[in-house]
Amino acid sequence: MEPVVVERNALERAIVFICSVVLWVTTGVIFVILTANTALRYLSGSSLQWANEVPELLFPWLVMAGVVLAAEKGAHIATVFLVDSVGARARRIIAIVAWISVAVLYAVLVRATWGMLEIVHDERSPILQVPGSVTYGCVLVGMVLLALLALLAAWRAWRRKRVEHDLGEPGAQAAQG
Repeated sequence: MEPVVVERNALERAIVFICSVVLWVTTGVIFVILTANTALRYLSGSSLQWANEVPELLFPWLVMAGVVLAAEKGAHIATVFLVDSVGARARRIIAIVAWISVAVLYAVLVRATWGMLEIVHDERSPILQVPGSVTYGCVLVGMVLLALLALLAAWRAWRRKRVEHDLGEPGAQAAQG
């Protein structure tokens, strides 16, 4: 039985939109700050003290947004030769178990990160005094989004459905169960 093809649901569209905005904004801001600071350093021999700190704070958000987008598109590395060697029913069961396991592991990381937020909140960046919890917050948000995507993939594997936009992309078979 061939899987039924579906489009992204509202949650996936929202995740893609939010992560895309975060990716573009952080990349743009980091680029502008580093370019301006480099030009200032070249032209006047001085630099903005905070210009090194802001990219350090934004870079983890850029990375997590990219990780979530890659997961949503099924673009992460997967080894599927063993799974491909079994029948469709076994592949479906493996996909369901694997995606639920992935979601549970992300939930464990969410819980661990949540516990660390209070500890790192007292750490401050040297110049802007931004709490360390801002950086850990991006990890927390990213792990929540990854867990949601894994649960959606498990649900689709259960219902024998695939996301339409992924069918032509490399790695889609592994990512969508």
